[in-house]
Amino acid sequence: MVDQPPWEQIGSSFVQHYYQMFDSDRSQLGSIYIDASCLTWEGQQFQGKRAIVEKLTSLPFTKIGHSITAQDHQPTPDSCILSMVVGQLKADEDPIMGFHQSFILKNINDAWVCTNDMFRLAIHNFG
Repeated sequence: MVDQPPWEQIGSSFVQHYYQMFDSDRSQLGSIYIDASCLTWEGQQFQGKRAIVEKLTSLPFTKIGHSITAQDHQPTPDSCILSMVVGQLKADEDPIMGFHQSFILKNINDAWVCTNDMFRLAIHNFG
């Protein structure tokens, strides 16, 4: 087996950790954001660890599960990692829905944190 580049290893580990926390206890997600982090959730923008965690913990479901279909990771010129995730989620008794999520990860004091996070459901309205 060929070794993965470090950005693939870091990005994949982050994605696994993020969705494991999201699905089990969203209130713990504050540990991956910093005060300068930005979240765009379905077009709504939030800045700062506290605002992001408030948004994520206020989402209107009690149970959620994510299934990752694909993920891609790239190094950026400023030593960050850009990650893109495509998958499906099931919230409470709602039907399964597709989603897309992108992250920018930055190493600060030997810890990888999420500085930017963008999420969209994969809903198409051709009406």
